[in-house]
Amino acid sequence: MNICVIPGDGIGPEVMAVATDALRRLAPDLTLVEAEAGWGVFQRTGTALPETTLAIARQATAILFGAVASPSYPVPGYRSPIVELRRTLDLYANIRPTTGPGVDLVIVRENTEDLYSGRERLEDDGNTAIAERVITRNASARIVRTACELARTRQTTGHPGKVTIVHKANVLRVSDGLFRTVAFEIAADYPELSFEERLVDVAAMQLAAQPQRFDVIVTTNLFGDILSDIACIHGGGLGVAASSNLGQDRALFEPVHGAAPDIAGRGIANPTAALNCVVMLLDWLNRPQAADHLQRAIAAVATAGICTPDVGGEATTREVADAILEQLTIQP
Repeated sequence: MNICVIPGDGIGPEVMAVATDALRRLAPDLTLVEAEAGWGVFQRTGTALPETTLAIARQATAILFGAVASPSYPVPGYRSPIVELRRTLDLYANIRPTTGPGVDLVIVRENTEDLYSGRERLEDDGNTAIAERVITRNASARIVRTACELARTRQTTGHPGKVTIVHKANVLRVSDGLFRTVAFEIAADYPELSFEERLVDVAAMQLAAQPQRFDVIVTTNLFGDILSDIACIHGGGLGVAASSNLGQDRALFEPVHGAAPDIAGRGIANPTAALNCVVMLLDWLNRPQAADHLQRAIAAVATAGICTPDVGGEATTREVADAILEQLTIQP
């Protein structure tokens, strides 16, 4: 069974090195195949997602993705490799859990369309930029169904079974209107669950101030991207937040923190998010004991106060990594 590892840019290689160390200890039977993608590769070769990398990703059972840097200005020929991987491999569901004191929620984000479809253009006068927002019935239906199935599963472990449908249909009446309509059509198939709807601005406010009111949130691509970063504040911040990108038969797991070029190479990047990606990967591979062992190791080290500066500690990436790897030598 092959796992494609894409370290990427910035702190990506630093945290992926820790993640792969842990994965090799917990699942030595897996074959890890490294591939390249990102801004650095684009600058060197003219493509951010080489065909060789895409071929390895297609053949792999799952992908561990570090981070990529993307310029905030137009660059001819550049497209975000993570967005391309999601669309090319049809990894349509982005799952972002957040747990913390009194908080246990999951954001389910549609992952293949919306404003991330890449349909942008500059008018001939150079003074008007236009982006097309794409919302389809099929993508909306499958992401809402994914959220409902997740809420149903969580309900068996004591969660309330509540799904919050987030949109802006009062302004985006056609695109979000379609998403909202489809969402409530799907909801009718799940009478054991409860449903509510929130406008995205209200959802953002409540997520910041009262996160405990939410169980499962389902929304479109851009709104999900923003809301999930708000939610991660309640779980320890970007340094510990991980996400899964799920398709029909494959998955990609990535830390949420991005390339963080300001701290790259300084040895202080928090490897916890990348390790939480390994927890997700092991769960997805139906290896719950290994996933639980790593999760307990991460928690034990955090409880001992061995933390990087982003979460108030003074430890280096290597010190955190070594402490967690040492915990893995203890029999569960």
